[in-house]
Amino acid sequence: MNDRYLLIVWHSRTGSCEALAQAAFDGGGSHARLMRAKDVGPDHLLEASGYLFACPENLASMSGEMKEMFDRCYYPVLGQIEGRPYATMIAAGSDGEGAQKQIDRIAKGWRLRRVAEQMIVGTHAQTKEEIIAPKTIDAKHLSQARDLGRGLGEGIAEGIL
Repeated sequence: MNDRYLLIVWHSRTGSCEALAQAAFDGGGSHARLMRAKDVGPDHLLEASGYLFACPENLASMSGEMKEMFDRCYYPVLGQIEGRPYATMIAAGSDGEGAQKQIDRIAKGWRLRRVAEQMIVGTHAQTKEEIIAPKTIDAKHLSQARDLGRGLGEGIAEGIL
């Protein structure tokens, strides 16, 4: 098996990003690994050839568990993963731009290369009850996540990304 693979790092509190990450993993097949953010360490980032970060936007920021992964891993891998491809999937009640900007700034510091347009899935949850409720992602967005995982996984495995 090819040792080049996509690492899909996810966090989800209500199920939205877990579903998106799982769909991307299904698309990536043998060219992908799926890990919850709390379980990712520097060695996992060093071993992978590219990344797909999936998290919800909470209070106009990336989720705390995803931020903790970046905090824990940032300096140990700094200068060692430059040029690797990355993409993002954000689930948000409104626009998702706050979380997206945070991840992009971290990726810029690591000198990663964005290789796919940002994927922001609006859940339109605006009330307290809607925000904390479990989420179901529609078939269209799950298909887009699967396609993204397939494209990234194959591109990384083939060395074209």
